[in-house]
Amino acid sequence: MVRLLLLVFGIVGSVLSEDTPDIPEFLEKGNCAKVGIFPKFDLRRYSGRWYQTDVIEIPYQPYKRCINSFYDYSESMYGFNVRTAGFTPEGTHEKKEGKIYPTERFPASHMLIDFPTVMGYPYEVIDTDYDTYSCVYSCVDWNAYKTEFAFVFSRTPENNGPATAKCKSVFTKRGIDFSTFVPVPHTDDCVYRA
Repeated sequence: MVRLLLLVFGIVGSVLSEDTPDIPEFLEKGNCAKVGIFPKFDLRRYSGRWYQTDVIEIPYQPYKRCINSFYDYSESMYGFNVRTAGFTPEGTHEKKEGKIYPTERFPASHMLIDFPTVMGYPYEVIDTDYDTYSCVYSCVDWNAYKTEFAFVFSRTPENNGPATAKCKSVFTKRGIDFSTFVPVPHTDDCVYRA
């Protein structure tokens, strides 16, 4: 999977130039932030349900509200089986299943997203207390372009709660513009079935 990812980025990178008129919306000029890693990451403590409360929007994620994921730790794969669900803009509840796991090349807090219909992106936990918040960065750059996504995860489905406040500070200190994040609505009609 990693080799395929590198090949795709190599092809895209060789095609792109500053004069390329049809650059996909999720690409922008610049390089990924140097966010550092979360030391001594404990995968077992990270297990359980997480709610996305704020995100840099992702074109391949079909959900717009009530987004939640269940991380089921697997000792045998040293990673997570993940179920993510939410409501589409049309109001349909959808669910996706995949895996998120560390690779041999990086520390445990730097994982790979492996879902069947999604290109493998990094999943870097840059800060967490395991019980309240998790600040996750996902960025790949090549040549003069980057594709950058980031997430505020909370153990509770609330906007403007402690997870948002903590991750806003964490992202800002690492040079990631928090004004590019949008809140993920969690309303009374949400159903959490991931």
